Amino acid sequence: MYLCMDCFAVRFFMAEEVTTISEYLINDQIRDKEIRLIGEQGEQLGIMQVRDALNMAKEAGLDLIKIAPTAKPPVCKIADYGKFRYEQMRREKEARKKQKITEIKEIRLTPNIDENDLKTKANQARKFLTHGDKVKATLKFRGREMAHMTAGKEILDMFAANLEDCSTIEKPAKVEGRSMIMVLTEKK
Repeated sequence: MYLCMDCFAVRFFMAEEVTTISEYLINDQIRDKEIRLIGEQGEQLGIMQVRDALNMAKEAGLDLIKIAPTAKPPVCKIADYGKFRYEQMRREKEARKKQKITEIKEIRLTPNIDENDLKTKANQARKFLTHGDKVKATLKFRGREMAHMTAGKEILDMFAANLEDCSTIEKPAKVEGRSMIMVLTEKK
């Protein structure tokens, strides 16, 4: 039973990969009766039967590609499928390049941290913030330290005060289990 679940996960992943590679229906795969057709140069050719559109594509030596399956009626385009896929992949790659991925970097503190150590940790957090990352300051409590939660809040407040010039508090200090967590982001 356990092995079958692994096989299912692998098949599911492989099926997902296949759908991302060929997400467009082409030529004889299109099963609609009527479609809205776009020509080679992007001109609107109107609503017509699929077989007529296929004939036009074959005459031009190109493929009929279904680009908007959810539209009423579905939109198809006459184009070279290989060239069309290449342009789509290039556009997606450019879009991924322009995306800014922010990571959350964690700085761990303790309730009995010295002032100089706190400044060192704040300088490290400053580097993370200037690179565009978020900083999650985690203050861990052990044993009897749980009785002194207010001291921990003061330490996190001092940490945030050291970074006041380059950061803003996204999530204020909050107790979660045996730790107190605060999230800082870069000041805009």
